[in-house]
Amino acid sequence: MKNKSIIEEAEDIQRAAEMVRLGARMQMLEAETRLSRERLLKIYKEIRGMSPPKGMLPFSTDWFMTWQPNVHASLFMNFFDFFKQHTGLKGLDAILKAYHLYLDHIEAEVIEPALSLTRAWTLVRFFDADLLQMASCTTCGGHFVAHAYDPTHEFVCGLCNMPSRAGKTKRAAEAARATGAKRPAATRRVAKTKALAAAD
Repeated sequence: MKNKSIIEEAEDIQRAAEMVRLGARMQMLEAETRLSRERLLKIYKEIRGMSPPKGMLPFSTDWFMTWQPNVHASLFMNFFDFFKQHTGLKGLDAILKAYHLYLDHIEAEVIEPALSLTRAWTLVRFFDADLLQMASCTTCGGHFVAHAYDPTHEFVCGLCNMPSRAGKTKRAAEAARATGAKRPAATRRVAKTKALAAAD
């Protein structure tokens, strides 16, 4: 068996460290690097100061269909598709670049991220497995995450047809009182602007 080169190992350690800092779960680290579980655990504990959470990853496309997760997932996927189409990046490299850009835009609007890195990674895997698709909103023209094979000729996104209680969670209310910001409006502005920009 050919020994792994020092350069390859260093690259894996660097990628693992970046993923851990962004909140990746162990399952993602094991799938995306060639490092042993013991080495990954050591990296995780050194960076986070604690053991990684246990349990299985969520495996449901339905989570991405609820209002707020769908807005955030759609924003991320537009960034991901942009990097794939215009930069030549693919796989984990495109995921990490898109996730960094997602965080930059969310933080700029003082919005709490709804999409973790592991969720974003799982989202891409759902697309690769043809479980999800991007649908074009017939009202605004933005591209949004939808179930694969669902009819999309009359698709209207959750921003153009917002639920009556969209964004009205206890956490959002507390944050709005603390900052004076209206979270649903900010979420709508960021997601629609970026989705439309990516669609151009």
